[in-house]
Amino acid sequence: MKTIIIGGTAAGMSGAVKIQKMAENPEVVVYEKGEVVSFGACGLPYYVGDQFHDSRQMIAREQAAFEKMGIKVKLFHEVTAVDTLNKTVTVWDSQEGKSFTDTYDRLLIACGAYPLTPPLKTPDAAKYENLFHLKTIGDGRALKTYLRVEEVQHVTVIGGGFIGVECAEALLHQGKQVRLIQLDEHLLADSFDSEISEVLEDKLRTAGVALHLGEKVQDLAGGVDEESIARVHSVVTDQGEYATDLVVMAIGVRPATQMLGSEFDKLANGALIVDNQGCTNVADVWGAGDCATVPHLVTGDNSYIPLATGANKLGRVAGEVIAGADSYYPGSLGTAGVKFLALEAAHTGITEADALKLGLSFKTVVINDKNQTDYYPGQKDIRVKLIYDDQTLVILGAQIVGENGAALRIDTLAAAITMGMTTKQLGMLDLLYAPPFARTWDVLNVAGNVAKPGRKPAAQPVG
Repeated sequence: MKTIIIGGTAAGMSGAVKIQKMAENPEVVVYEKGEVVSFGACGLPYYVGDQFHDSRQMIAREQAAFEKMGIKVKLFHEVTAVDTLNKTVTVWDSQEGKSFTDTYDRLLIACGAYPLTPPLKTPDAAKYENLFHLKTIGDGRALKTYLRVEEVQHVTVIGGGFIGVECAEALLHQGKQVRLIQLDEHLLADSFDSEISEVLEDKLRTAGVALHLGEKVQDLAGGVDEESIARVHSVVTDQGEYATDLVVMAIGVRPATQMLGSEFDKLANGALIVDNQGCTNVADVWGAGDCATVPHLVTGDNSYIPLATGANKLGRVAGEVIAGADSYYPGSLGTAGVKFLALEAAHTGITEADALKLGLSFKTVVINDKNQTDYYPGQKDIRVKLIYDDQTLVILGAQIVGENGAALRIDTLAAAITMGMTTKQLGMLDLLYAPPFARTWDVLNVAGNVAKPGRKPAAQPVG
């Protein structure tokens, strides 16, 4: 059985390893358009900020290790078309400068996503030398090199999601003056409600980041210098124009599924719709990673949650299914976290905004507490928000912001949501207590005990 895998990062290589280990007489070929496989892009902001210096530390496993297992890995090879009727793929070999066709028995699409650029008045603005995205290992190396130019002092980050916030910290570490422009009224608006975002926003402002919320980027103004190099000089928004020496674009990603035909079911953004085995609606074709949906554990919807955790897990499951196993991915909660200087924030499940959109009957509770005892050095503020069903008290989502280990508390809440725990059970959960780590009643216990029903259940008929 020959399996072709499109894309060699988290989902693709997780699937490749499982197929190679489990399938009978496997032949696995991975086509990756980039220069490396098994690369963790989440480390890029920390590499740019000099938290470590060897970019290859972000590679979980080298190409040679996969080839030693018997997996054929073809770098600099981009799949440009898929013919599901004849079970072929068209591949562009960028090193040889030519295309060829290959055949498959099974196909795993794990081609990831590409970074977005907002609609700009200047159509060729993307050609500016000092405009960067942060998606590939090459992006990280190029940005880090450019930041060493002495004249680069004012840097603008466009986008206030995870990458945007992490980039802002990295640029501060590099001694730059940082401006961050966000279209939404709050940072990380898809992941956090305002009670959490506002703490993060205050931290950025206190650190010296010029924060522009609710502001729309309209253009990048620039020109060609005496060296015939095109550079952006300022960022133009609906509220002003700001001089800059460098721009980092971090407004999000879109699934790289443009080479797939109309026979595939997709979300409006192009994400492949797959089930909890990674199966698409097309026979013998699976999908996983940032190009595909994942089943949401709370809502049951096909959700687009481009995170490495879900990509690895669903890629693994898809590989096992391709190899003949009856495996299933239970679903994602979108659990994720972000750090800015000493401040940590994390979320899991659905937000209050999500619950409103879904029309759920719910309540929320926000608790301001301390992370540990006051007599042990290092006590810090911590804030927890719970979203829960107002009748059953089942927890639907949670968010945390604080310091000194605040973010990892979200793992307890992710486990609680997965197991269908109620706020009442959370209130009495036997959590760790020791002066350096928590108080006798941890903030999670407090939040659970404060969360009460919103209304009494309707009376049931008798008889």
